[in-house]
Amino acid sequence: MIEQHNISRRGFLIGTTAAGIGMSIGFFPSVAAAAPGESNLDEVNAWVHIAADDTVTVRIARSEMGQGTLTGLAQLVAEELECDWDNVTWEFPTPGQNLARERVWRDFSTGGSRGLRSSQQYVREGGAAARTMLIQAAADQWGVAEAECTASKSVITHGPSGKTTTFGKVAGAASKLPIPEQVLLKDPSEWTIAGEPLKRLDTADKLTGKLVYGADITLPGMLLASIKDCPVLDGKLVSYDESAIKNMPGVRAVVKVETAAGTSGVAVVADTWWQANSALEKLPIKWDLGPNAGFNDEKLTELLESGLDADEAYKGNWEGDVKVAFNQAHRMVEGIYKCPSQSHAPMEPMNATAVWSKDKCEVWCPTQNGESALAATSTAAGVPIEQCEVYKTILGGGFGRRGMPDYVHQVVAIAKAFPGTPIKLQWSREEDQLHGFYHPTTMAKMRGSLDAKGNLTGLHMRISGQSILAALMPHRLVNGTDFATFQGVVRPGLNPSLDQHQISYKFPNLLVDHAMRNPPIRPGFWRGVNVNQNAIYLECFMDELAHAAGRDALEFRLAHMKDHPKNAAVLKAVAQRSGWGSDDGKARGLATLYAFGSYVAACAEVTVDDAGQLKIDRIVAATDCGTAVNPQQIQAQVEGSFVYGLSAALYGEITFENGQAQQDNFHTYPSMLIEDMPVVETIVMPSGGFYGGVGEPTIAVAAPSVLNAIFAATGKRVRTLPLKDTNLRA
Repeated sequence: MIEQHNISRRGFLIGTTAAGIGMSIGFFPSVAAAAPGESNLDEVNAWVHIAADDTVTVRIARSEMGQGTLTGLAQLVAEELECDWDNVTWEFPTPGQNLARERVWRDFSTGGSRGLRSSQQYVREGGAAARTMLIQAAADQWGVAEAECTASKSVITHGPSGKTTTFGKVAGAASKLPIPEQVLLKDPSEWTIAGEPLKRLDTADKLTGKLVYGADITLPGMLLASIKDCPVLDGKLVSYDESAIKNMPGVRAVVKVETAAGTSGVAVVADTWWQANSALEKLPIKWDLGPNAGFNDEKLTELLESGLDADEAYKGNWEGDVKVAFNQAHRMVEGIYKCPSQSHAPMEPMNATAVWSKDKCEVWCPTQNGESALAATSTAAGVPIEQCEVYKTILGGGFGRRGMPDYVHQVVAIAKAFPGTPIKLQWSREEDQLHGFYHPTTMAKMRGSLDAKGNLTGLHMRISGQSILAALMPHRLVNGTDFATFQGVVRPGLNPSLDQHQISYKFPNLLVDHAMRNPPIRPGFWRGVNVNQNAIYLECFMDELAHAAGRDALEFRLAHMKDHPKNAAVLKAVAQRSGWGSDDGKARGLATLYAFGSYVAACAEVTVDDAGQLKIDRIVAATDCGTAVNPQQIQAQVEGSFVYGLSAALYGEITFENGQAQQDNFHTYPSMLIEDMPVVETIVMPSGGFYGGVGEPTIAVAAPSVLNAIFAATGKRVRTLPLKDTNLRA
């Protein structure tokens, strides 16, 4: 099946290389041509560039941090282009170029599992348009009808005569043709490049060390900087004694750093980073720790508990009347859960390199949002955004943390003290841990009513805790409500931004509400965001309800999924593969979720020995993301999701004392070791017709499936994470 898509004449940006050989084409409404004299914009084109030697370069606007978006997007373009995959390469356009071309590449932000699902339409159209124009150019040269020609593996063939030519030979001519008013897109059933488990385009360069991360950037004459911000939120730098370190080896300067992003700290600039950081460690610094100096975990718990029974709360889902259901209940079940603040902990700490002058500023950095980084560059530099540029690198981990541009503000502020000199700011691991935008901490009071037959008649989920939007994007609150708090449990149709995070069940009486309680901790978008804790609260409590009702946990869930067949399908798949219900003595736990447009489920198998030592033996995970662009990458993402999700469940916790985070490196904030990872069996079961996310949904089912399996093994409910300090046999 071929899909026909209309494209306006202003929907494409076409340019040729300086030599007039080659073609580049991209799709976006209302695209402006490059400004006169900006030849670099003529050379960096929108989606497809085809060189005379048939090399196809696909421009990738989204960031790559190990999730495989780069390769997936290139596959979609190459599929519609009908090029030879062996000759495909890639490069990042810059956000400055995007601005100059009226956002021809659209959104640079890479988060929320949106890299493919929100780009697939227009990148496919870009490839299809290029294919159409290449075929037309060949047909014109031969004097034949376009309909008689086909393209495959970068070769155009005229059917009746057998004549052939290559993309590279007609690319220049193609770039001069009128823009096609319609393009034809393939049905996924016809794919030969997309939909295949192709090797990633960036793997070989990772193995050889050729791939450039932000920490690898080296520029002539570059100096290195290390920074310390005030260790307490809203605290301020008072003073420092530069004389104590000015004669240390390599030290060039001590720079006070205050930015619009909230930094109030000090940096040391030196010939090497080790010299800079060593001097910074010995620099006497005086802080005003401010109003949050007395904040600690005890106060945090008191704050969160105050919301569990508060009268005022924002509604995210409701059905029927839970009060009536509770009053008529044969049995009530209740549980209080708690999830902590957590660090993103990417392997590569925050870093950026900047060169500043009074009329220009350039930044090289690993970022999940190039446009945000560009805006930060302009603000910090005091230079118009049109005179600024950001060059994206590969990310050594992001997980949402690199969507915040605080480190960009910092490096530009430091660079302003050294006009014309490249300055690379590299955070220490400790700085990275202590100045995160942490996963929001919340508690939940879960209450459910059962009738005499064990049927669920009412459910109340009271969330108490942080709001990310209130802290970072208050303009997105709706009458004070942070609907993002309800990810994974939201009422269908309540808020358009959460249509792909709806609850997976149908209950006769339901209330999900949020008592907003914001402690002095910076919250942020941590991989999966609010679905992580919401899945724990709902899926663990569904297990509690099933047990109280004397019913099988799978059967109990499926009874409330009659209106959610895709959720039921992934749940049944993991149950069947794992051996759910078999009499083999293994302790298993289930969890399911709809989030980021995908349907996911997991079944965990665990062993708990007599000393209470937990061993996670096996995870079976199923994902229905609608359309599988690269099945191998989906499998890798699911496996990686469980590494991240299980690390959080077992160890992930940021605690506070005297206003300061206490976990400053991997010895106090560990991750799963290879020897401790269970076998992860992935079932990729795309049902077609939509594009769902992959990188985040399965994180959310990691913890609840394991917690439910622990109960099956021990009879003990664990409602507070992380598990590291819990005696499972006590």
